[in-house]
Amino acid sequence: MKFGSYLSYLMNSLEIIQTDEIEAVITNIFDSYLKNKMIFVIGNGGSAANASHFAQDLANGTKVSPDSAKRIKALSLTDNLPYISALGNDEGFESIFEQQLKTFASEGDVLIAISGSGNSPNIIKAVDWGNKNGLLTIGITGFDGGLLHKINKLSLHVPLKDMLTAESIHSIILHYIVIELKKKIEHDQRMYLPNEYNEKKK
Repeated sequence: MKFGSYLSYLMNSLEIIQTDEIEAVITNIFDSYLKNKMIFVIGNGGSAANASHFAQDLANGTKVSPDSAKRIKALSLTDNLPYISALGNDEGFESIFEQQLKTFASEGDVLIAISGSGNSPNIIKAVDWGNKNGLLTIGITGFDGGLLHKINKLSLHVPLKDMLTAESIHSIILHYIVIELKKKIEHDQRMYLPNEYNEKKK
C-alpha cells in the first residue's frame, strides 16, 4: 500500500468515530477534575504506551500554569515496572492492574482501559473490579470492542479490524481530548480564580 492510500484509509477510518462518545469522555474527565477525583489509565503493549502518554498529558498538559493548585489527577498503572513485575510474579499477570486499583483507587474515581481487542484478561479483571467498587469505567477499544465494550460504563470505540491503525487513532483522539480539556480548565479557572489566573497570563 502506498502512503497516499494509507492516508486515505486513515482519514476514512477517523470519519466513522462516534463524536458523541468522545464528548462524553471529555465531560466525564472534566467532572472528575471538578470533584478532585483520580483518573487511572491502563493498557497492554501499544495500548500501555498510549495509557502512559495519555496520563502524563492529562496531568501535565492540561494545567494552566506551573503554579496551578487545581489540576487533573491522572496516573498510568503501566509505569511502575518493579510493582508490576512483583504483582505478576506473586498474583499472576491478569491481576497487575486490579491489585494496583485495590491499593490506590477510591469510589468515584475514573478507570480508563485502553485495549484494541477488548479481551485482555488483566483489563477485564480491572474493569470488573472498578464496576463493583464505584469507579466510572471507560473502555477505549478497536475491532468489535470485545468483552470490555460490553462491561464498561462508557465506551469510546474505534471499529477497525486493524490493531496498528486503531492504536494510532486512539492516540489522535486522546490528544484531542487533552486539547479540549485544557480549554475547559482554563475557562473554569478564569471564572473562579480571576485574579490569580489573570496575573499568571500577564
